[in-house]
Amino acid sequence: MTRFPYAHAAHPQWHMAATLVLAQLRAQMARSGYCTAPTLALLYITDHYADTAQDILEHLQAALPLVTDWSGTVGVGILANNVEYWDEPAMAVMLLELPTDQYRVFSGVAPLGLGFEAECALVHADGNTADVSDLIAEMAQRTHSGYVFGGLSSSRTDNVQFAVGGDGNIRGHGAASGVFTGGLSGVAFGAGVGLVSRITQGCTPVAPVRRVSAADHNLVLSLDGEPALDVLLRDLSISLQAPQHALDVVRATLVGLSGPSAAQDLAGSSAQSATHSAVPLGRGRFGDDVVVRHIVGLDPGLRGVAVATTVQEGATLAFCQRNAQAARVDLTRMCAEVRDEVESGPASLRHIAGAVYVSCTGRGGDHFGGPSAEMQVVRRVLGDVPLVGFFAAGEIAHHHVYGYTGVLTVFGCAV
Repeated sequence: MTRFPYAHAAHPQWHMAATLVLAQLRAQMARSGYCTAPTLALLYITDHYADTAQDILEHLQAALPLVTDWSGTVGVGILANNVEYWDEPAMAVMLLELPTDQYRVFSGVAPLGLGFEAECALVHADGNTADVSDLIAEMAQRTHSGYVFGGLSSSRTDNVQFAVGGDGNIRGHGAASGVFTGGLSGVAFGAGVGLVSRITQGCTPVAPVRRVSAADHNLVLSLDGEPALDVLLRDLSISLQAPQHALDVVRATLVGLSGPSAAQDLAGSSAQSATHSAVPLGRGRFGDDVVVRHIVGLDPGLRGVAVATTVQEGATLAFCQRNAQAARVDLTRMCAEVRDEVESGPASLRHIAGAVYVSCTGRGGDHFGGPSAEMQVVRRVLGDVPLVGFFAAGEIAHHHVYGYTGVLTVFGCAV
């Protein structure tokens, strides 16, 4: 396996951007060290191109006839090595050369069949789909490792997904153009594909971890046996006697939750494992088993705190806030761990052939200090490697949908 060709471009007219992308891909494929017979492509576009998604896919397919399988989605921003295209018309493509018996593209018209043993999977999903979190968890259960990675499409228009499989569709599931809305799609990988995948959190705990001792759906009623609202006011040093100040602080605060369904590792996988550090809350950063959700209301009558998810009694909770500096430090740590794991792995997987990075829309733009700052951190630590990705409305890792996180997955290769 050699490095994956990748390309990216921005232009008001999609066909001009596609021309630039194709020129870059062909130039790389002509160079030593890049794969020359790819069969799988990852395609990410910004939502400026969403209404022409079918035209873009058909144009690229015609220009790259060797590529039989396609996967990807749309974002309000997309990513490539060292650059972020935020709120502008752009596309990014990476061509993967993998053994064809070691991956399968799946979608609503081509579900993952029983004949393929998936180790893990890249998943693109539409967050408007009912029970999307359950669908993602179900997909994770269909993999040997229990691990999926990817993100929810983000778009101000259609949440399009790309999914074309060389094996075709299952009879009775209808015709497929390769462009979909709703549900989920992606690529399942077999055990023979070497992957390392990690998550970086974007929020920092600002209070001790608490146990949810009573809850009603999304309303947290008590923490450690005390009324939840009283704990929040004390932890954040605010008072309802100063309502405007309290409201400003609460709006800047989220909750980090973990519970019995903590994230699972890829430990024991024959592919390079995706691991997480089970760092206790209160040490300055969250572990991978923590999902961050918004506070959506306060209930003075019941002394409760409403959050944007169902909360179970027995879960752990800590109030947290977004912190750009902490996010930068954790991103650096995560990239370094991925790099070190690849370099210390089997000789056949000791270099990076390509990478996929999915970041939250809440981390995009200037959150890291300037345009493309997040991707500059990734490149500085990970190196000059082929990389594509997108800004998501929710990031997928393990079997969870996260928020304010970044999910990095790299493919290993020999020298």
